[in-house]
Parts: sequence; C-alpha cells; structure tokens
Amino acid sequence: MMTTDILFDKVFRDDNGNIVIAQPPNLPIILWGVASLLKLVFPTSEINVGLDVLAFGCIFTWGWLELFQGVNYFRRGLGLIVLVGVIGSRILSLI
Repeated sequence: MMTTDILFDKVFRDDNGNIVIAQPPNLPIILWGVASLLKLVFPTSEINVGLDVLAFGCIFTWGWLELFQGVNYFRRGLGLIVLVGVIGSRILSLI
C-alpha cells in the first residue's frame, strides 16, 4: 500500500472503512440551526441574547465533539476549524 493511500484512509475513512465527509446532523448542530434561525425572528429583543448564547454553546459543543470524537481526521479537522472560527468571532466581537 502506498503512503498516499494510507494518508487518504486516515483522513477520510472511519473504523469500518467507509469514506465519511458528511453525516446526518446530531442534536447540537440541529439546535444551533434552530437558535440561529430564531435569532432572525427576534433581532432586537432579550430573547435574541438567550438564543445567541444557546447557538454559541451548541456550535461550540458540536465542534468540541467533532474535534475529540470525530470518526476520521477530516471530521476532527472540521471540528477544529469550527472551534477556532466561533472563538475568534467572539473575540473579534468584543474588540
């Protein structure tokens, strides 16, 4: 087996040998989507603040779970990118 084949397998295959790039959404990503959409419905109320906290917590949780429990290196890298993005976005919004 060539080195590129081994690298491809580690990056994109799960433990069963299936190529996994996308998966059905889990609870944190569903809740993030719903909270993000509801933020558009309540753009100026106090509910918006609560929805923003919920959305951030859900996408952070999803990224964290992918980073440490992702089925392959691609999914773990995706989790890392999301975590860096949402944390960076929060930091930039405070500046």
